[in-house]
Amino acid sequence: MGAIGHDVKARMDEFARRCKQAGLTTTHQRTVIYRVLVESRDHPSPELVYERVSREIPEISRATVYKNIHTFIEAGMLREVSELHQTNRLDANLERHHHLICTSCRKVVDFQDDQLDSIRASKTEPDGFQVTEYRVEARGLCPACKS
Repeated sequence: MGAIGHDVKARMDEFARRCKQAGLTTTHQRTVIYRVLVESRDHPSPELVYERVSREIPEISRATVYKNIHTFIEAGMLREVSELHQTNRLDANLERHHHLICTSCRKVVDFQDDQLDSIRASKTEPDGFQVTEYRVEARGLCPACKS
C-alpha cells in the first residue's frame, strides 16, 4: 500500500473511532461520503462531494450528503475552508496545516510550515474575543493560472 493509500486507511480508521465516540452509526453512506472527502486533495464543495458520492451510490440524495457533511463538521470530523468562497469548501485533513488559494480558479492546496504554526497575535484580542486557533491562507496564482 502506498503512502496515500496508507493515509486514507489511517483516516478512515480515525473516522470509525470518532463516529463511535460521537455516538454516530458508521453507515455505508457515511463511510462512502467520508472516504470521498479523505481521498479528495482539492477541498471539494458539498456539490462536488455529492457528484462523487452519487457515482458510487446513485440513489443517494443531495440532502443526505449535505446532512452528513453538516454532521461531520459538528462532530469535529471535517472542517470548512474559507467562508469567503461563494460555496463552502471542505477539508478532511485535520492535521495542522495552512492553505494556498488561487485567486483565479479558486484551487485550494494544503501546505505546512512550522513557523506559521507558531504565529500568535502580538496584541490582545479586541472586545474580549478568545482566539482558539490560527490558520493562514495565502492567496495568489496556481501554476496553471500563472502561465
